[in-house]
Amino acid sequence: MLEERAASFGKRSIKSSAKLAGLKMVVAMCDLTTLEGKDTPGKVAYLCRKALQPMAAKYDVPSCAAVCVYPNLVKYARKFLGHNSPVQIASVATGFPSGQYPLPTKLNEVRRAVADGANEIDMVIDRGAFLAGDHARVFDEIASVKAACGPAHLKVILETGELVTYDNVRLASEIAMQAGADFIKTSTGKVAPAATMPVTLVMLEAIRDYFFATGLRIGMKPAGGIRTSKQALAYLVMVKETLGDDWLNPQLFRFGASTLVNDVLMQIARQADGNYQGPDYFSLP
Repeated sequence: MLEERAASFGKRSIKSSAKLAGLKMVVAMCDLTTLEGKDTPGKVAYLCRKALQPMAAKYDVPSCAAVCVYPNLVKYARKFLGHNSPVQIASVATGFPSGQYPLPTKLNEVRRAVADGANEIDMVIDRGAFLAGDHARVFDEIASVKAACGPAHLKVILETGELVTYDNVRLASEIAMQAGADFIKTSTGKVAPAATMPVTLVMLEAIRDYFFATGLRIGMKPAGGIRTSKQALAYLVMVKETLGDDWLNPQLFRFGASTLVNDVLMQIARQADGNYQGPDYFSLP
């Protein structure tokens, strides 16, 4: 039933004017990400520039929500963006992507990233502890990381591709929210499958039920595997029909999908100009 309902969101008909507004909303919700061993300060600066102005000003496209980089590169993103930028700086932490680091090391990594200028921390849970049934340890680690974040927002990555069942995804979502997550996030992007619509629906329903129980709005970030405008719009439909319009903003919903951005920009140019621009007209994410 879950998979059938998730599939239905991709079949909605969207009018042209609403589609253009939806595409611009997708851009505003994107976290442009570079998490490679060959990352350099120059690449981070380039990513920040693209996040600030994804395409020509005539298209009236908003900035992306954030750039996401490794902790040692946060200071370069902050240097480029300054302190009043509309683009947030997110950093992966806690032994990304495995999560198999001692807790003191994880907390030091978080504190350093925040001190260097990160507004958001994307932490990974210890999936080994979760799958072994040590849910208290998972909760305690998230709570400790949340405390170490200080003013920075915390996104908790569940790595749903390793959690095996939808029931586990639901339980991990609940643990993360109860422990202090500002966002829950599907994946690191390093494990297949990454974000899928059924898994995201499970997490959205957990957010909805947590809101009804507590009055707290928790954000959602599907990450990895979302590559086309059509897919992204289907996710927005799913958010609207599950959580309502209050979640349709970058403060409560993000896409972790750098390869998505250029496809969305191509679609925006087509809507505005009546013809496609080739991919060579857009800088690589």
